[in-house]
Amino acid sequence: MVPKITKSKEEWRKELASEKFHVLIEKGTEPPFTGKFNKHDKEGIYVCAGCGQELFRSDEKYDSGSGWPSFWTPVSSDRVELKPDNSLGMHRTEVVCSRCGGHLGHVFDDGPQPTGERYCINSLSLKFEDG
Repeated sequence: MVPKITKSKEEWRKELASEKFHVLIEKGTEPPFTGKFNKHDKEGIYVCAGCGQELFRSDEKYDSGSGWPSFWTPVSSDRVELKPDNSLGMHRTEVVCSRCGGHLGHVFDDGPQPTGERYCINSLSLKFEDG
């Protein structure tokens, strides 16, 4: 089990730039095709911008055409939590960091094999570590 990090909104606000705070804590979404990791193709690991937990590997990233970085699986199933999201009049599945609870994006069932999943993740909720 991943140890949890708990912070108040005020603590997060002091630590995160306003646009990262909006996505990670207020569950915002960056506009499609604007994120710095959408067309990013370096080898390494994508980590949570809130707590640094490893989330996705570059070799599990693909271009879904959606405008957001897309991955077909996380590093490990215990690194993310999936939650029902019925906002905006839609039924979706939200993806959050299992350590800090930061909003990452959503997962859909229209991805490539072997999982068939598309983890559609905001660039603002990620940092990249060369590998």
